[in-house]
Amino acid sequence: MTREVAKKLSIAEQHEWFQQQRSRRAVLKGGIVGAGSVIGGAALFGPTASATAAVLGNSTRPAPRPSPTLLASIFPSNASGIVPFGRHISFGSDPSQHINIAWQVASPVANPFVRIGPNPFDLGEQIPAVLKVVSTPWADITGALDTVPLAATTAKAPDEQYYAHVAADWLAPGTTYYYTVGHQGLDPNSADLAQGQISSFTTAPPRPGPFTFTAFGDQGSTYDAVSTTNLLLAQSPAFHLHAGDVSYAEDGGDGLLTDSYDPRAWDSYFVQTASTAAFIPWMVSLGNHEMEPWYSPNGYGADINRFDFPGNGPALCPGTYTFTYGNVGFISLDPNDVSYEIPANLGYSGGSQTTWLGQTLSSLRANKSIDFIVVFFHHCAYCTCATHGSEGGVRQYWTPLFDQYSVDLVINGHNHIYERTDPIKAGAPTTTAPIGSTVTPATAGTTYVAAGGAGKSLYAFTAADSYEGAVNNVASVSSYINEAGSTEVKETVAWSRVRYTGYGLLVVDAAPPAFGKATMLVRAINENGTEIDNFTLSRPS
Repeated sequence: MTREVAKKLSIAEQHEWFQQQRSRRAVLKGGIVGAGSVIGGAALFGPTASATAAVLGNSTRPAPRPSPTLLASIFPSNASGIVPFGRHISFGSDPSQHINIAWQVASPVANPFVRIGPNPFDLGEQIPAVLKVVSTPWADITGALDTVPLAATTAKAPDEQYYAHVAADWLAPGTTYYYTVGHQGLDPNSADLAQGQISSFTTAPPRPGPFTFTAFGDQGSTYDAVSTTNLLLAQSPAFHLHAGDVSYAEDGGDGLLTDSYDPRAWDSYFVQTASTAAFIPWMVSLGNHEMEPWYSPNGYGADINRFDFPGNGPALCPGTYTFTYGNVGFISLDPNDVSYEIPANLGYSGGSQTTWLGQTLSSLRANKSIDFIVVFFHHCAYCTCATHGSEGGVRQYWTPLFDQYSVDLVINGHNHIYERTDPIKAGAPTTTAPIGSTVTPATAGTTYVAAGGAGKSLYAFTAADSYEGAVNNVASVSSYINEAGSTEVKETVAWSRVRYTGYGLLVVDAAPPAFGKATMLVRAINENGTEIDNFTLSRPS
């Protein structure tokens, strides 16, 4: 198979071809289970863990008992030398009651668990976790390739990664809980192991109040990614939005089989982010670098075992979901489904994601307790960066819905820069919004922000930077939009208001209605913590 042939195949078709080559050549002795598959069922051991209520006394439901250990003979009798790492938490469908806790272990362990309690000295009983394995095959399939090799090997090394998961539900709203993780042979609840092993999280409050969230995309494991992670920590957000392109284990970005894929990059990534992700929920959206053809379905088989998505979106789209925090409704989308630039997964949902988006936006806008709607996803609807430009599929399928339901803010990644538009409706700016402006989305339209400077190498603009302290307004900017057939169509735009070539993140301070208005102050800060942009979104209560 050549690269040009692969480009004509969907990720599902590439995966099928690869599996056929592996099966035909029997290159893996003993047979490795597929990524996300589990020996003996849906997990190595443990029930789907949602027993927090029983442990914390918030429900009369009995806590589930651990299921019998599968493959018990391979587990050491004492696993004290296997230390959990890479903790990362996220919200479930209701942030006031549901928190998902995940972590890694280097080898299979028996009976993984979480202890959760109201203070670090009372962590309660063990809550069983599910252990999922991501198995990455390593196969020399050179002879199966055509004259231009697409993948001499499928990965740099064979690899198996183990992720433990607990869904903690029926928690009390607005409450801080402490937790620790362990397994048979390692129980950090004991005094000699507890130091440094205890993390915490706070559920969403029962009533809307002021809160802060942060956002960025395109991170990877780099020095600058460490810097932006620490910068995030300094903002003390209630949660963080990640707009896709997470670890860059798959560094090609086009959804094609490659010989440079290294799944171990995920291990480095989770270690890097654990300083914040262990106690600040990270809500992750899927980018083009999360399409990994080695795994079924649709290249997302490993993603769904590494992360805990809320699971309330379309069945085929794991990275598509919604949640509400305070007076703001949030939606994560998967633009790989509508991308003309990178079409490996184009149309994989059969239109169900766009239908779901319309229904969800309608429901959120009809909810009188929700003032603002924030949508975040990877590919840019509007961006003048020279590398990826704007995504025509997003403009075709989704921006009309953003207009129809008056979405306030769209946060994207993909382009490794910072850019903010003037408010846009029907594809055109409705007014200018200089730095420090107040925008009224109900009449002016949606503001689009590209915040892809989380750590990977930076891109460039076709026009000069213009940001707080260095304003350089221009009447128009030359750019392009990716249209069907992976064609680039030139366009000259007037909506590019702020441009900054550098690392940083978005910080949003949301406030409930006061004096007849609800507000969201949106600020962009660079890697040094210096503000480069700010504007306020305002809605009448």
